[in-house]
Amino acid sequence: MQISKQGHTSNNGSYLISLHKTLNMEKNNKKTTFDKGVTIPGLLFILGICAFTVLFPKPTEIILENIKNFIFINLNWVYVWSVTIFVIFLVYLMFSKYGSIKLGDNDSRPEHSFFSWISMLFAAGMGIGLMYFAVAEPMSHYSDDAFAADQYINQAKNAQLYTFFHWGIHAWAVYGLVGLSLAYFTYRYRLPLSLRSCLYPLLKDKINSGWGNAIDVFALCSTFFGITTTLGFGVVQINSGLKALNIVSDTNFISQVSIVAVLVSLAIFSAISGVSRGIKILSNINTTAAIVLMLFVLIAGPTVYIIGSFTEGLGNYISSFFTISFNTHVYDEKSLPWFYNWTILYWAWWISWAPFVGLFIARISKGRTIKSFIAAVLLLPTIFNLIWMSVFGSSAIWTDFHIASGGLSSLVNNSEALMFSFLEYLPFPLISKALVIMIVIIFFMTSADSGILVMDSIATKNSQSSPTWQKIFWGVLLAALALMLLKAGGLKALQTMTLITALPFAAIMLFMAAALMKGLFIDDRYYQRNFSVSTVPWSGKLWKERLKQIVAFKDKRSVEEFIIIKAEQAFTELKDEFALRGIQASIRSLSDPFSVELKISHDLVHNFIYGVKLESKMVSNNLVEEQNLPEFQNSRTYYPKTYFGDTRAGYDVQYFTKNELISDVLKHYERFIDITAEQSNEMFTSK
Repeated sequence: MQISKQGHTSNNGSYLISLHKTLNMEKNNKKTTFDKGVTIPGLLFILGICAFTVLFPKPTEIILENIKNFIFINLNWVYVWSVTIFVIFLVYLMFSKYGSIKLGDNDSRPEHSFFSWISMLFAAGMGIGLMYFAVAEPMSHYSDDAFAADQYINQAKNAQLYTFFHWGIHAWAVYGLVGLSLAYFTYRYRLPLSLRSCLYPLLKDKINSGWGNAIDVFALCSTFFGITTTLGFGVVQINSGLKALNIVSDTNFISQVSIVAVLVSLAIFSAISGVSRGIKILSNINTTAAIVLMLFVLIAGPTVYIIGSFTEGLGNYISSFFTISFNTHVYDEKSLPWFYNWTILYWAWWISWAPFVGLFIARISKGRTIKSFIAAVLLLPTIFNLIWMSVFGSSAIWTDFHIASGGLSSLVNNSEALMFSFLEYLPFPLISKALVIMIVIIFFMTSADSGILVMDSIATKNSQSSPTWQKIFWGVLLAALALMLLKAGGLKALQTMTLITALPFAAIMLFMAAALMKGLFIDDRYYQRNFSVSTVPWSGKLWKERLKQIVAFKDKRSVEEFIIIKAEQAFTELKDEFALRGIQASIRSLSDPFSVELKISHDLVHNFIYGVKLESKMVSNNLVEEQNLPEFQNSRTYYPKTYFGDTRAGYDVQYFTKNELISDVLKHYERFIDITAEQSNEMFTSK
């Protein structure tokens, strides 16, 4: 086959290339990356539970409801303590010395812009729930018998306080702990993006056995159940909104089938496009649309009341933070049913969703520091949620009391219609309702497509080359089971099952926190480890030569010569000396960046690498123009900088002699041997 310089091929060559590509595509389409130890038991459990809820909806619902009630009544303190511990633990990490550790190599950078990152984690973490409960939850607390004895003012304050509580820092602490653990062990320890990796410091190699499979099966089932029930509620709200706009005549099953078919198809297309295209674009659009809707309600509603209620509510939330965090309502039996059905249910709901949201947050968070990750995940979505709930919830309560005369509070049992009923009291209701439907639809799609990606990641142990049909499979399965459960009335039973699974996962999350702390401790000790006291510092023997180098201009060519002559000669002598002692070392020269490195390869532990590369930096104009300072010809100077295999920060070695470079390499090699020899560092130094 002849290929010309212009890049054209002969007809025969074109045919062969096309045939080769076709065969490769067919091979990829037939291939599966599913891990049998995770996928088969996970699907059997998912299909079994769904079959029971479809075939025997009432008995299944009763059994599961009794189990849930037993857990909520007798073990509610487990949820209270667990979620509060998660908050305290993350706040501690944010302000500790571990906050500067990156989720990845020390020189890694974030893959997504800050706005896109926040939009994606927000869309996956709250999405449909914010639209569904923005009016419904504050109105429910406001109307609940638990607060009926209070006056309007106290009812409104309590409604806002507990809405803030349920959608604030505690919720995001649950997501943040799982996301942080996954991102840390995946990008820092180079383990698979899998829940089993979060327990590596405790289980070590057992994460690759049945224990690891069990954790991933649990994550797969929990993710599937959580997404299915949430999408079911999203379909109901979309259907209700379309009815409010007279686009559909009724909220019947046929309409719901059409909605699911269209939206899941779009979600599958988005999932196939990947995170960087589909989910990112949709999340950015929806975050902008949600902000526009919120500003409209703020301006068109009781603006002064909203701003005042947010200000007072924020102060009330901060001052009551620890009181409500540990409050089990044990002294107020009248409010216990409300406590079980709201606070404990929310804690269970956030925990059950944590595998899904945590995996997705970790997937998009590489390169960020622990401090910036926690600050962003805990504070920014919380602040937005509090503003959002104030704008919609406080407006609805004010409208119900001053204009609607109880018309909104009478609809608390019809949650999916409350948002649309509230918008009737504001200007341009048709436009605002249409915007709500659009936002819910996009949230539906982002939840579905991120869910598809996460489930495929769990089922394949984070394979990066899954065939397209697997993503289609998860999307179709989500749609089919959600519709079956809607039709059979089994959606509530599946939701209850999801809440029950939160109890064991809360215990797993506590172990995750312990494992993360152990990993961070070893990480910090590894990078802060100093050279052995046996190493010899510079002497003043060559001070005149060094002074000459200090005051001389460093151009690119002179630094390249330093690397070629001094560094490479030093590495060559070391390589020969290592060979005499039975240690095989290699020398590699690179052009981008211009560098040379000495490498000692290992099978079980990370390779030892010491390199010197060309670096440049800008020089202050004052230094260039000043007469009584070293002469600089322009504003950029060059210097040789070390780098290491474990991505520790390097340093300038321009004043080193050849022998001093050799000595410096040996210092690092001595440190490498010393650290590798310690059993406590085994999990950090092992490949």
